Amino acid sequence: MNSTDLSVLKSAVEWLQAGQSVAIATVVQTWGSAPRPVGSWLAIRADGQVAGSVSGGCVEDDLIRRVQTEILTRDTPEMVVYGVTQQEAARFGLPCGGTLRLLVEPRPELAILEKLLANISSHQITRRSVNLATGKSTLSLGDRSDEFACTEQEMQTTYGPRWRMVIIGAGQLSLYTADFALASDFEVVVIDPREEYAEGLNRSDITFSKGMPDDVLLEIGVDSHTAVVALTHDPKLDDMALMEALKSPAFYVGALGSRKNTQKRKERLLEFDVSQEQVEKLHGPVGLYIGALTPPEIAVSILAEVIAVKYGVSIPKKIS
Repeated sequence: MNSTDLSVLKSAVEWLQAGQSVAIATVVQTWGSAPRPVGSWLAIRADGQVAGSVSGGCVEDDLIRRVQTEILTRDTPEMVVYGVTQQEAARFGLPCGGTLRLLVEPRPELAILEKLLANISSHQITRRSVNLATGKSTLSLGDRSDEFACTEQEMQTTYGPRWRMVIIGAGQLSLYTADFALASDFEVVVIDPREEYAEGLNRSDITFSKGMPDDVLLEIGVDSHTAVVALTHDPKLDDMALMEALKSPAFYVGALGSRKNTQKRKERLLEFDVSQEQVEKLHGPVGLYIGALTPPEIAVSILAEVIAVKYGVSIPKKIS
């Protein structure tokens, strides 16, 4: 669940706890160019107050009207479709003739949403299944590899930090990178055995480990939804972590350093149990080249590159 949809969940829980009538709309399918991805949430209160978005503002006004006048009077979910024709797409402002299919729940269960919010707050990946015939929902343990699914009988959505960033080093750049990663909906793990850096990581939103980076990577299990970024600038810590990360299914592995130092690092890694193919997976110097100089600017460049790799976008060639 991304940060925007987490705020929707919090609002829905607060409104329901206050005795308000609330409907929840979920994007279940899109065709063409859609402004919000599948799984996006919108909570609509009976008085028209909303939290979140399903179309970036294109269809919300009409959906609010339908919820207030029709859907809130019902007991079971309703499928709503916008933009079936080019004329409707133009009417609702959907870009490029896009089509949007929404499941609207007029009776979301407060107890289920409270439990879901508690699970997410404790970094537990949770799968919510909604019976389309009854509107009843259940929660179960989710997995990072779960995909959104919606059939004529059931909608299944996974919430929680499906993507994870492991940062080696707890310096200033690491903290900025962690903040941007959290804002980009990554679970963040920071590893640094150095005592002098431990005090700055007393934060509930980041998992901090004082273990040796290579050992911790083996313990937590790096998967294909994990990015590993080495930022200590200390080969004794970075290189050991990179050895394990490059042999793992991690979708992104990057390390801080100049082009010259990156080349030296690759040569060192080849002397150990790392193949040429694995070494070539290393992104270095880490981050897109945007002329960044300060720690927050460098952190922006790192997240930009990680996100580009996550979505399979071609990375511009590195320059000095």
